[in-house]
Amino acid sequence: MSYVVLARKYRPRTFAQMVGQEHVVQALSNALTQGRLHHAYLFTGTRGIGKTTVSRILAKSLNCTGPDGKGGITAEPCGVCQACTEIDADRYLDYIEMDAASNGGKDEIKDLIERAAYKPGIGRFKVFMIDEAHQLSKDAFNALLKTLEEPPEYLKFVLATTDPDKVLPTVLSRCLQFNLRPMAPATVRDHLQRVLEAESVPSEDGALRLLARAARGSMRDGLSLTDQAIAYGGGQLTEAGVRSMLGSVDRSHARTLVQALSRHDGAAVLAAVDSLRSLGLSASATLEELALLLQQMAVEQAVPGALDAEDADTEAARSLLGVLAADELQLLYSMVLHGREELSLMNDEYGALTMVLLRFLAFPALGAATAPREVRSAPLRAPAPPAISVAKVQPSVKEVPLPATAVAVSPAMAERVSATGSVPDAAAVATAHEPSPFDGALADRWNTTFKALCEQGSVAALVRELAAQAGLVAIDDSATPHRWKLQVAREPLRNPALADKLAAALSVLLGHAVVLDIEAGSPTDSPAQRDAAERARRQAAAEATIEQDPVVRELMQQFKTARIVPGSIKPL
Repeated sequence: MSYVVLARKYRPRTFAQMVGQEHVVQALSNALTQGRLHHAYLFTGTRGIGKTTVSRILAKSLNCTGPDGKGGITAEPCGVCQACTEIDADRYLDYIEMDAASNGGKDEIKDLIERAAYKPGIGRFKVFMIDEAHQLSKDAFNALLKTLEEPPEYLKFVLATTDPDKVLPTVLSRCLQFNLRPMAPATVRDHLQRVLEAESVPSEDGALRLLARAARGSMRDGLSLTDQAIAYGGGQLTEAGVRSMLGSVDRSHARTLVQALSRHDGAAVLAAVDSLRSLGLSASATLEELALLLQQMAVEQAVPGALDAEDADTEAARSLLGVLAADELQLLYSMVLHGREELSLMNDEYGALTMVLLRFLAFPALGAATAPREVRSAPLRAPAPPAISVAKVQPSVKEVPLPATAVAVSPAMAERVSATGSVPDAAAVATAHEPSPFDGALADRWNTTFKALCEQGSVAALVRELAAQAGLVAIDDSATPHRWKLQVAREPLRNPALADKLAAALSVLLGHAVVLDIEAGSPTDSPAQRDAAERARRQAAAEATIEQDPVVRELMQQFKTARIVPGSIKPL
């Protein structure tokens, strides 16, 4: 016996077997049960979601005679009478399907109308189903109108289309319209799981999630991809095999990109794109996975706990919640979503991918105004000798008084640079005793408290981000419970629910109840600012170490136009 593909083998035979279209099933079932039958139906929706299947079940419901041959119109066709079996086998004389894509002319419609003049041969109703009805010619529509408006009582029309906007309004007004919806990935995944269990095919949850996502709302596409995956995997479905077959990008690559973009680390972004190129992973699939990750992050950020806890990708989204503010996340999502259209505009899709990602870095990072200022020299460029690859040194074009290394300095140091026109030696920057804004007792107390909360694992995600971005401005130990006042710049973090969670964690840590008052404002001292300052200090120290290295100094003396590439030095 020849193999029957899964999409045909598991095609629903009754309304009860349909999944994902409950609104259509309920409406049709009620109409059939109450005898409120329309003369023309229009089913709309994307491909593979059940338009033709609903039409066939409706035809069976209208013509079913029951197992004993005495049944009438029903919402639950028996599946064993002549009408049911022959409609399922596509050989029932009174059920006629026509594809308007290849038979949409006036002559074909005239032939259909002539056949409508004759009563059913064996059934209760004649049912004419016109698929892809929007492809009927204008003349064909006009020829159909009169019969569609006043058909004989034994005739029912069913039209199906993926583009209802192209159907004439005069036809739409004569039909009872039902819009079949694309199915949610979870719905497709659950159905695929049931099918594979029936077929005794072992599968991994990750493989089913990938197939359900690739189906894009179409159950037929999901089943077809499953057939292909079974053949590809030699009778079993593994996540690695399905990912390879679909060309999907692993979530880890998307996480790496989000982390690099959140840090505004251009070098890390370029390294991630180079990794994708070396692995042969699709740039389009990368943006799709990145968009999905950002969408999950936005949902969890807006409604904590809303993501499916059983989905293996959920934890990845939750772990990144604190790296982007809500407005940054929305901006990046928009860039990624629209960036997919740009990939085909370049011969090198990875070059286009790089530009899409670097576009986000063109916008200043949130809170950049309070971060340590970065001073760089800006020499005019002119033709230069070949680059030197040793010790990450490349030639510049012209010697200038300012060193070309990027040095993180305090505001006071920046004012000195502006006044004198020169930058101190990097080693001096790293060790200079500049006045520190981080010397308040309250600031020290909050920083110590924040570290203790993190060490205990009491705060995570957005609650941890709230604590990191906040500055402690007042404590009232005389009140019961104690009241701590925090100042936070980011509006999304000034969320009462987040404040309550942070207060609960503080109460456990301190051993007594604490109430938090959150006020708007830019704190002058916060754990995040201290962390940024420490990173800047370590970066400056690393650059100073390189500049003082004997080999580097020898190269700089040997090649007078050489310079250290800004950003190429990373502290260990």
